[in-house]
Amino acid sequence: MKLYDSIITATKEQLALLKPKVWNYEERKAWPDAGASELVLQRDAAYELGGGGLPAVNFTCVTTDDHLIENNQVILCGPDLRELKRDAPYARIALIRTAGLGEDDEAAYKAIRDMEFVKYHVFPKGYMFRISSGDFREQVRVSKAALKKGISFRSVGFDFIRQYLKNPNVLQVQVIFVTDPQAPYQGFLAGAKKSADITRTLTHILDGMPTDCSSCNLKPVCDEVEGMRELHFGRKKK
Repeated sequence: MKLYDSIITATKEQLALLKPKVWNYEERKAWPDAGASELVLQRDAAYELGGGGLPAVNFTCVTTDDHLIENNQVILCGPDLRELKRDAPYARIALIRTAGLGEDDEAAYKAIRDMEFVKYHVFPKGYMFRISSGDFREQVRVSKAALKKGISFRSVGFDFIRQYLKNPNVLQVQVIFVTDPQAPYQGFLAGAKKSADITRTLTHILDGMPTDCSSCNLKPVCDEVEGMRELHFGRKKK
């Protein structure tokens, strides 16, 4: 499954220019998870990531290529949580490796959505985030109490990885945090939009839309993405 591989490659190229810090996953060092949504009031927050109109990008990409994702890792580009003193730009990107996504568009779509939805079941204590799927934003409010207890992107990322690995389709995960003010957030946003377009083509197929490519408004996506046509016409043959 190579649907998202070009986005993953482009994202990694962008990150390489930011001198990232990398930590291999250690479950025992994961930040405590509250198990349910936890309210962090503004008066209790040290700052917001992506607050005040600053960039706040979130997206997920899936691959079966073990060369693209070799280890469970947390990657950070920019200041860590305890180094920040005020609202900052923010991106969180999840790159997931799976053994496979099924032989057709329906199985692939379900597997992808199940992996994407894991993010709605991660609740690091003192780290309240709000996701707006329509514009690919994720804003985070970090509590003063959590900072005093030593919260970091490494430990929060380990919590995300711990939750992702509960999904049996997930083999490895890289959770990427970006707070560098010079980072290419527009480039990340473009990746988020393209990823959503690819997933949308699968729902387009499932909705039973005509398979006449010349009349389809998603044709540019299928033309560009390796493997999309195989899924599309594989369903048609069935």
